[in-house]
This record gives sequence, structure tokens and C-alpha cells, in this order.
Amino acid sequence: MDWGTELWDQYDIIDKHTQSGLDLVEKYVKFVKERTEIEQNYAKQLRNLTKKYSPKRGSKEEQECRFSNHQAFLDIMNELNDYAGQRELIAENMMMNICIELTKYLQELKQERKMHLTEAKKAQQSLESTYKQLDNSKKRFEREWREAEKAAQYAEKTDQDLNATKADVEKAKQQAHMRTHIAEECKNDYAAQLQKYNKEQNNFYFTDIPVIFNRLQDMDERRIKKLSQGYILFADTERHVMPIIGKCLEGMTRAGTNVNERNDSVVLIEQHKSGFERPGDLDFEDYSQGINRASSDSSLGTPKGPLELLGKNRNKTFRLFNKKSKSVDSESFTHLPPEQRRKRLQQKIDDISKELQKEIDQSEALGKMKDVYEKNPQMGDPASLAPQITQTAQNMDRLRGELNKYEGWLTEAGGRGDTIRYSTHSLNNNGAHNPNSPGALLDETDNSQAIYTEFDDEFEEEDLAAPIGQCTALYNFPGSSEGTISMQEGEVLSVVEEDKGDGWTRVRRNNGDEGYIPTSYATIKLNK
Repeated sequence: MDWGTELWDQYDIIDKHTQSGLDLVEKYVKFVKERTEIEQNYAKQLRNLTKKYSPKRGSKEEQECRFSNHQAFLDIMNELNDYAGQRELIAENMMMNICIELTKYLQELKQERKMHLTEAKKAQQSLESTYKQLDNSKKRFEREWREAEKAAQYAEKTDQDLNATKADVEKAKQQAHMRTHIAEECKNDYAAQLQKYNKEQNNFYFTDIPVIFNRLQDMDERRIKKLSQGYILFADTERHVMPIIGKCLEGMTRAGTNVNERNDSVVLIEQHKSGFERPGDLDFEDYSQGINRASSDSSLGTPKGPLELLGKNRNKTFRLFNKKSKSVDSESFTHLPPEQRRKRLQQKIDDISKELQKEIDQSEALGKMKDVYEKNPQMGDPASLAPQITQTAQNMDRLRGELNKYEGWLTEAGGRGDTIRYSTHSLNNNGAHNPNSPGALLDETDNSQAIYTEFDDEFEEEDLAAPIGQCTALYNFPGSSEGTISMQEGEVLSVVEEDKGDGWTRVRRNNGDEGYIPTSYATIKLNK
């Protein structure tokens, strides 16, 4: 059995090698998981950092973003937030493409290895069982042959004994013949068992074990190849996001390059320019002549009293470095310096003009809807639109009055009348806006700013949109991807945006958290 001993030594070597390979895969999976946790924590810290230092909506810091150095800092925070998103993407891809895949593959390899080892043990047990049968038959043949020899010797001895009867001799011969027959049967059985064992041993060493070893070799090679792919994915996962990370870094560099110190100074001056006239020269007051002060028109006239002089010029000269007293904001902004007042009035006029345009557009839409209802009564009752038309007309009249009022104040403050976006003459007899009227639009240079402002307003309204229905979760949803939200089975959420055909619905919790869920994971009821 030296060959068998050597074989099972090799078997133990293969067993240990395959087990060490599986241990390496498991070790690599743990390594990637820890790397994923590091990326997730790093991204989380970056998110918290940008949230901490980004200006709050409507805060003083957000108003300072008109300066390029403040805007550059905000751009860097936005780029850093995008950079954090790429780190999260790295962690997510590593978890999905490496950890989960290798863990699943590792379980398959363990099952396959266990199956091959079980087959080897079964083959070994079968060979050992056959060998035991061979050994038993061999021992039985040996024992029975000895008994047959003893019986033959006894029969021969009895036959030569003169005192033995014929019956004793016949009995001894029959006993010897019977023992010989049994020994022959044991010999035949031993030969059959030996042939069976040799055949099974040949199959074991030349067929069964080589096939099992080949399968273990193939399994180990597939494990090595899969592990090498995991090594490559580890690098490719980060390499794929490098271009986007590079763009984030380029954005940070561009933000620093866009800082214009001269322009920031101009913006600050323009923002706080008062428009006050500079004080004139002080008159020379000659105390040596006794000329009447009231009749003096020249600079060499009789001097005025020092206290009177200071009282006359106090507001003009000494206010420059004094702290302004806190005043109450008035509707006409008369508490502001002239230049600031004109800017605030112009801004108010622009806001009212945009509101007026919205009301005009709504009035036109209601008028068209009314015409459709009158031509097609089955689509709706024209009288049902009367309250809305009346309310829209009242809003238009109110806004026109406010527009005229602020235009008058702007003219009083020295503003230009042709810069007003809308005027009362820009409306035709039907209450619609006439785009060809002289005072209808601002200069084209202001259009882009107005468009962006309106877009920002709509964006804020979208963030605060009212729910349009409710939904109940049918299944659990982890919400691990960016932009999604987790939910539990039976949880009730508010619907803020219905499915647009992509299979996702936007929902909101009572605590204000929003995100997307699969539409098929919930029953949705929209408000009528």
C-alpha cells in the first residue's frame, strides 16, 4: 500500500491548497469591504463638511455670493459635494461588483469542493470495502484448505490402520472429500474477489481519483481567474471615476481662477453707493469786520457761529464714519440713500411686473378655456370660470395700481421711466399683454437675469411642492442608491411627483425626507 499512501499524501496536499485558495478569496472580500467602509465614511465626512460650510438659503452668506471670491468658495463646496458623490459611487461599485459577486462565487466553490472531496471519500471507502471482502475470502480459503489437508491426512492414516473398520475408513474419506470441496469453493471465491478488487483498484487509481483531481484543479484555476478579475476590478472601479474626479478638481481650479478682486470692489461700491452729493467748501468767516451777516454773499462775509456751522453741515460731513441709526423700512424706501432707493424701487417694479405678466397669462388662458367651453359645452360650463376670471381681473387691477405707484416714486427719485418692464399701456382692450408696446420689456441685457431669477423661483416652489396623493408600501425597499429613499412594508408616504414613465415615483415622509421608490413596490392613490 505504499502507492496508496503516497496518493493520499498528494490528496491531502491538494485539499490544503484548495482550502488556502478559498481562504484567500474570503480574505480579499473582507479587505474590499473595509475599503468600501472607508470610502463611505470619507464621502459622508465630505458631505457633512460641505453642508457645514455651505451658505444657508436666504442667509447673509448667500447674499454675499454676488462677490466672486464668495461665489468661488460656493463653487468649491459644490464641486467637493460632487467629488463626495464619486467616492460613494466607488464604494457602491466595489460592494456590488466585487464583494457581493465574490461572496456568491465563494459559496459555490465551497459547495463544489465539498462535493469532489465527498466523491473521493466514497471511492476510497468502496475500495477499502472491496479489499476487506478480498481479505476475508483469502483467510477463509487459507483456513478451509488447511482443514482439507488435515482431513486428507486423517483419512489416509485411518486407511492404513489395521484396527480401523471399513465404516471408519469410508467416513474419513467422505470427510476429506467434503473438506476438499469446501476448500475449492473458497479458492474460487477468493479468485473472484481478487479479480473484483484488482478491477476496482485499477478504476480507482487510473480513473476515479484522476478525474476528481482534474476537477479540483479546474476549480482552483477558475478560482484564481475569478480572483484576478477581482484585483482588476479593484483598480478599474476607481479608474472609471477618475475623469469625473478630474473635472471636479478642474472646477475647483476654475473657481479660484474666476476670482476677480477688481470686480468685487466694483460690485461692493455699486451695491452701497449712496448717491449723496459731496459737501461744498466752507465759507471764510472774517471776525475782524463788522459787516451784517445777513447781507453777506461773498466768501469773505461775516462769519457764522461755530455751533451754527457745525449744525448746518453735521449730516453731510460727519455722517461718513458714524454708525447709521437703525430705521424702519418704509414702502417707498425713503429711508435709503438716493442711489439705493432707486435700485430698490426698480427691483420692486420688476417683481410687480413679473407678477402682472403671470396674471395676464392666466387671464389669456382662462379666456381661451372659456371660448372652448362655449363652443363645446360637453367639455365644461363656461360659467364655472367666472370666479377665476373675476379674481384674475382684480389681481391685475391691484398690480397695475401698485406698478403706477412705484413708477411715480421712481420718477420722483430720479429713475428712468423707459426701464420699466411693464406699464399700464402695455395692456390691450381684452386685458392681454401687447408685446409691441414701448414699455413692455426691459433691455435685452436684463432678459437673461430675469429668466434665471424666474427659474430659481420655480425651483424653490418645486422643493416645497404640496403632496398630490398617498402611497402604501407593498414590499421593503432598501433605498441604497443615490436619490432613492428606503421604506418598509405597510409604510404610508406622501406622493409629491407621479411616475413619468421611467418606473419611479417621488415620495416624502412626514419628517421631510424625500426620494424615489419603484412604482411597482407600492399602491398609489392620487388626489382628485
